[in-house]
Amino acid sequence: MILSRVKPAVGEETLESISDKKKKNKTKVPSLEEYLQQRDYLGALTLLEFQRSIGEKHENTDLWICYCAFHLGDYKRAMEEYKSLTKKPDCPAEVWVYLGCALFFLGLYKEAEEAASKAPMSPLQNRLLFHLEHKFKDEKRLMAFHQNLEDVTEDQLSLASIHYMRSHYEEAIDIYKRLLLQNRDYLALKVYVALCYYKLDYYDVSQEVLAVYLQNIPDSTIALNLKACNHFRLYNGKAAEAELKNLIDISSCSFEFAKELIRHNLVVFREGQGALQVLPPLIDVIPEARLNLVIYYLRQDDVQEAYSLIQDLDPVTPQEYILKGVVNAALGQEIGSKDHLKIAQRFFQLVGGSASECDTIPGRQCMASCFFLLRQFEDVLIYLNSIKSYFYNDTFNFNYAQAKAALGNYKEAEELFLLIQNEKIKEDYVYLSWLARCYIMNQKGQLAWELYQKMGTSSDSFSMLQMIANDCYKMGQFFYSAKAFDALEKLDPSSNYWEGKRGACVGVFQLILANKEPKELLKEVLLLLENSANLQVEYIIRILRKWAKDNRVLL
Repeated sequence: MILSRVKPAVGEETLESISDKKKKNKTKVPSLEEYLQQRDYLGALTLLEFQRSIGEKHENTDLWICYCAFHLGDYKRAMEEYKSLTKKPDCPAEVWVYLGCALFFLGLYKEAEEAASKAPMSPLQNRLLFHLEHKFKDEKRLMAFHQNLEDVTEDQLSLASIHYMRSHYEEAIDIYKRLLLQNRDYLALKVYVALCYYKLDYYDVSQEVLAVYLQNIPDSTIALNLKACNHFRLYNGKAAEAELKNLIDISSCSFEFAKELIRHNLVVFREGQGALQVLPPLIDVIPEARLNLVIYYLRQDDVQEAYSLIQDLDPVTPQEYILKGVVNAALGQEIGSKDHLKIAQRFFQLVGGSASECDTIPGRQCMASCFFLLRQFEDVLIYLNSIKSYFYNDTFNFNYAQAKAALGNYKEAEELFLLIQNEKIKEDYVYLSWLARCYIMNQKGQLAWELYQKMGTSSDSFSMLQMIANDCYKMGQFFYSAKAFDALEKLDPSSNYWEGKRGACVGVFQLILANKEPKELLKEVLLLLENSANLQVEYIIRILRKWAKDNRVLL
């Protein structure tokens, strides 16, 4: 229906009353205090910039602009604003420490230290220098600033954050819980507690603590991101990505730092999709970006790239030690370097033997890996048996099966190898050779031979032939040993494979005589012997044919 524009539909009301209503309904612009109270730093910054542009500049407008830019995560803007303030003759001295904080968050630690040194002594300056010495790894100066910390909320929070960054999560939790008892309104502390529980792998507990905060602050960037990470650990990448949708909507208009965090986490949740586009620029921005890029390269079998990215990393956290160990182990196996394998073994032992990690699942995995590299498979099984109920994946079964097979438990090893579904693992020569050996040791030589037949011509297939020939001979499966020696003899006629083939063929004949193999197999044995040019062949063939004739075996 098209409404008429001829008469204003005002009924009994006068035009003046409508005008009055419009004035009353006109949206009131929030004040700076209201924006800050709502944590709408973008709105506050827009208001301040507008006031400054029209000349309504107040005494602390510039400082408030710096404050808002800083809390939006736009540290570059904050740095530029603070620098312009320091050039003014009436600049407050404490601006230098604020500038130091902005530089710190930009990763410009030396410049941050220089700026902080120009500020008067204050608790904030001490906290900033405390964090800087942690970055510089100067333990002596770190402890000096540590001693200056007081039993006040800000200083204790600073101490807790250092504990967190040093992986002392229990100590950090103790501080946060004590502060929460004293200040129940400090809900943000619950996010920090939840972060610690996340790092301790208590994802369910982390979710419970986080839920309390999100009930009050449902649009928190850090909290929503942590919730997504918990879902990733508890469920899968799709569940985590679904949790990020709310955060993406929020971050589309504010919180610059969150955009980079979301992009990084989406790569992880999507199993590395877009890693090469997203992660490299974030290596010095988000600490985990380097580690996740290393993991991406490992999954792509680009071990050299993974090593070049991590070789200069000085590991601090268990995750960094583990990843550096994995990369060195992969490189050592790829290029046959005992030095890299020793480095890997040492890193695994450091993590698995540490007081904080020895009873965790990653810690026990590390000890299993350490003993695997040392070829102490009884110890490998002790650790793998203790955590097998937590794993149902192909990688675990692959390692578990190898350890079982190495100790001669071929029946269980075969079952574990056959559980593996990953095509990449099933095409690996290590998998194929171990499975073939298990088949042979379990009297299934035919299945081992079929594995060989599916392989293409390569050095690996040659090695497989040698293993089948010798292992089948050892286990009395002479027919498949003879077939393997025959194939080897064709590949290298000048070698002594004839002797192995001769013994295997005679072994088949003995089994036929003992009624342990069908007489019809003799025909195939004769065909194998006829492939040889050795002088002894005619004598053996003559004997076999005579026996066949006497026993009415059709050849």
